[in-house]
Amino acid sequence: MSTVRFKALEAVMSRAPKEVNYPSAKVSDYYGVHVFDKDAMSQYMPKDIYKAVVEAIDKGTRVERKITDLVASSMKSWAMEKGCTHYTHWFQPLTGTTAEKHDAFFEPICDNNVVERFDGNQLVQQEPDASSLPNGGIRNTFEARGYTAWDPSSPAFIIGKTLCIPTIFISYTGESLDYKMPLLKALHAVDKAAVDVNQYFDKNVNKVIATLGWEQEYFLVDIALFNARPDLITTGRTVFGHSPAKGQELEDHYFGAIPERASAFMRELEIECMRLGIPVKTRHNEVAPNQFECAPIFEEANLAVDHNQLLMDIMDRVARKHNFKVLLHEKPYAGVNGSGKHNNWSLSTNTGVNLLSPGSTPKSNLRFLTFFINTIKAVHDNADLLRSSIATPGNEHRLGANEAPPAIISVFIGSQLTKVLNQLEAKVSENKALSADEKTELKLNIGKIPQILLDNTDRNRTSPFAFTGNKFEFRAVGSTANCANAMTIINTIVAKQLVDFKEDVDALISKGDKKDDAIFKVLRRYVVESKKIRFEGNGYGEEWLKEAAKRGLNNINSAPHALDVMKEQKTIDLFASQGVLTHRELEARHEIALDNYTTVIRIESRVMGDLAINHIIPVAIRYQNILINNVKGLKTIYDAADFKKNAKNQLEMIAAISNHIQIISENAEKMRVERKRINNLESAEERAKEYSLKVKPFFDIIRKSVDKLELTIDDEMWPLPKYRELLYTK
Repeated sequence: MSTVRFKALEAVMSRAPKEVNYPSAKVSDYYGVHVFDKDAMSQYMPKDIYKAVVEAIDKGTRVERKITDLVASSMKSWAMEKGCTHYTHWFQPLTGTTAEKHDAFFEPICDNNVVERFDGNQLVQQEPDASSLPNGGIRNTFEARGYTAWDPSSPAFIIGKTLCIPTIFISYTGESLDYKMPLLKALHAVDKAAVDVNQYFDKNVNKVIATLGWEQEYFLVDIALFNARPDLITTGRTVFGHSPAKGQELEDHYFGAIPERASAFMRELEIECMRLGIPVKTRHNEVAPNQFECAPIFEEANLAVDHNQLLMDIMDRVARKHNFKVLLHEKPYAGVNGSGKHNNWSLSTNTGVNLLSPGSTPKSNLRFLTFFINTIKAVHDNADLLRSSIATPGNEHRLGANEAPPAIISVFIGSQLTKVLNQLEAKVSENKALSADEKTELKLNIGKIPQILLDNTDRNRTSPFAFTGNKFEFRAVGSTANCANAMTIINTIVAKQLVDFKEDVDALISKGDKKDDAIFKVLRRYVVESKKIRFEGNGYGEEWLKEAAKRGLNNINSAPHALDVMKEQKTIDLFASQGVLTHRELEARHEIALDNYTTVIRIESRVMGDLAINHIIPVAIRYQNILINNVKGLKTIYDAADFKKNAKNQLEMIAAISNHIQIISENAEKMRVERKRINNLESAEERAKEYSLKVKPFFDIIRKSVDKLELTIDDEMWPLPKYRELLYTK
């Protein structure tokens, strides 16, 4: 066994679960202690200041500059009492990760003295040097000015000895350079549009909140094994690796007893999350070996996004204490489940109503139908845009394989709701208003849905966008993704759809239709117009590929091609109409996504070439020489006839190794030449598409031969930890 691999396995075998001490048996004793939430604010702020900040949080009003000094002073006092020495504006640039620059609280004063200071200007706005962060052409690299601005709706928190203040990030010219600012605008748009539609049903509704409950899937691997795999270190996934004799076929890991070391990691992770007010409630084994999931209680979408970004940072830090590495890549291992981040989305009112929860009265049922059907129509009309929100190089490996949804966007609603929509559709041909009895019957049938859904409606794991009782679950989001991207698009398209719905209904009312009749007429039309997006069957089947093509649904497997929709005038108009993204901001995001794809595939290509030429082929040649010497020895002890019989297997292995070495060498060189050619192309779009079409196909060719060599070469000589070790070493 290679020295590196042997030492890694030796280290793993010496591991013992790390003891985790709970700060208290009751989570309520330490939940949110590191968060400057409403409770903390009420203790540190004057009453009038507290009231103003809470109003900004709850109603979206502006925090006046004249009170920010008092807010900052209160925040500083709270943070310093907890041992903080620094503060930072915590933001989410278009890298997909978070960013921060720490400043000390102290300021020098006269006579070589210092004083602790943190004022309103430092709280509200900072100017980080952000010249190297992605901007998509909005700024020149030599123009470094960018601004971070406080987001009062997401509370400040403490990491280590640093006060972290959630902020947006914008350019010198005012364009968004982050994920948070467009999300906040999209949430405002859907709030306004949904409140307007709610006036048909309940005049008391003056606020609609988009909620998000994410489910974070991930793998754990021992840090020693991780460090022995250069591909995992560099790309987050294994570019080589033959499937083990046992993969996930027995499904014995799924929902099984959590391994002791993993459980210890989870316990400490949950403690850190609770201290930061992240309501992580669920943990369990996922389908693939060494794959797990955690999930929180639903929260307001902006806060939920912040918490998920924070969680991914915490996971990595806590994992290292337990000698683990968390793998968040969508497909770290071939042949087993990849990891997603299911985004469970819904809308709730200030009156406590979930707008996607079927009610028990005709009035609430009609409201449910309205938001339910409008969401389906929004997805139908913007399916390719929704597909673009999950178009990443990592997700490209995952979609359509091992329980991940396919790249074709469709909506699953279950048999009972399908029946209801079919009943509604049947009335279209009559071209008349529903009778009072028909409307009441239809509405009352809806009222039975909560019980039926719980008992009789299965979940479709192959559906990218599934209705699951009182929410829609966007299952196709990748595990590394910032949820803000998908949430921005979902809330924007639903906002636009609700605006259109209100215009359509009001137009009929102005012509003399009664309100209920107008609503039903519009909903019936939407049901018909969006019918092709609804699919209840197996998303993996060949039949669905043919059926989807027949329906006119796109199957875009390449991430760069899935991003094309961002250039369309329809998309530009959509975001402009809702005030979420300008044309320039949209162009920038398109270019950043393309550049990211190119960069990731380029890195994977280089890693693959390096491992193949510098690690795999030398070992293959070394083992081949052992076989050649063995054949030479056999030739000295056997006559010609017996030699041919006794050396047959060795000669075939020598020939097979030579063949694989040739395939690997030739294709690694061809891949390098293609890479060099494409890198000289000027267009970001052309580079990304060429990497997808001309470089990526080499991955499978080279991998196939390397994986065959793994099965052929002496196990003790193989340089990389194998799948059976990565997946099954606890």
